[in-house]
Amino acid sequence: MTTLNVAIDARLVHGTSTGDSTYWTGLLHGLKQTDADVRIHLIGMGAKPASLDLDERFNWVSLPSSSPRWWSMVLFPLKARKLGARSIHTQYSLSPLVGTRGVTTIHDVSFLIGPEWFKPKDRLILGQSVPIAVRRAKRILAVSETCKGEIERFLPRSKGKTVVTYNACPPWIQAVNPLEAKERVAKELGLESPFLLTVGTRWPRKNMKLAVDAVSALAERFPHSLAVTGKFGWGDDGLGSRGRAVGYVSTELLSCLYSAATLYIAPSRHEGFGIPVLEAFRCGCPVISSTGGALPEVVDAAGLIQDSWEPSSWTESIESLLDDPSKLELLKTRGFEREKWFTWKETAERTLAVYREVAA
Repeated sequence: MTTLNVAIDARLVHGTSTGDSTYWTGLLHGLKQTDADVRIHLIGMGAKPASLDLDERFNWVSLPSSSPRWWSMVLFPLKARKLGARSIHTQYSLSPLVGTRGVTTIHDVSFLIGPEWFKPKDRLILGQSVPIAVRRAKRILAVSETCKGEIERFLPRSKGKTVVTYNACPPWIQAVNPLEAKERVAKELGLESPFLLTVGTRWPRKNMKLAVDAVSALAERFPHSLAVTGKFGWGDDGLGSRGRAVGYVSTELLSCLYSAATLYIAPSRHEGFGIPVLEAFRCGCPVISSTGGALPEVVDAAGLIQDSWEPSSWTESIESLLDDPSKLELLKTRGFEREKWFTWKETAERTLAVYREVAA
């Protein structure tokens, strides 16, 4: 059998822990666990990340350029073809130079579902590049069944060539003993327990204001603050009376935040998947989630799904959970089991099957 030869746009591998970066790093983590006869060329603009530990099947290729667009449209696909890649994997955009070898991952089409959640420039770029990528791609990877359905509804040319390859929890997120976690969070972030938690870049789509407003309205008998962590984006940055911005934190501290929090709040208007939910599950943090995009698909029965967008309804649900330790414990147990359902090895196996189809 001929060795499968693949090229991946590796610019986001081991970058900061946004969803896109987590996807690529997690996929490589899964690919490493397989026994596939494969040669994978990881093509980036800089040197190989020092923390990237891979076996001899992986080849890092540094391809510098001062123009990201020229790199993605010309330099990357030409280099991939020169290396003999039969499958060429990117996300969102796809150069015509990939020919019939193109695989693109589309994490969501929220820019079509809620254009108001995006800055005009970002909306324009996505609105132009994604439909073109869909047309050019031989296969499209969607990160959930919900995501696949939305891609096919808004971009009909994707029908018949879209495959679901779920995300999973990042391997660097691990449960920490709750007492140790609370001590470290208090020492390093000045955040005293009890607290609730929400995670994500502060964009309108993430809808963190809903979490802020809901927690601000908690009855006085609940002393909980709300830890808001993640990168600063744009939109409403108000934190209400209980919000505490802790900014972007290390993966170790993030694990501590999940492990120490009483409840994780996922208020997003739309998610193609929702990796932070699995991070909370792994660390034993119960979840209350919106119905945004794929969140109900990922959460399933392991969390409380709130179908209202009114802060008062969320406040009521949060108070109900905080008043019921047995319910919180049940959700914690269900979360542990639900998180195990998603693995990067399974993601890698499904992705390899797509690579083989494209290379045939």
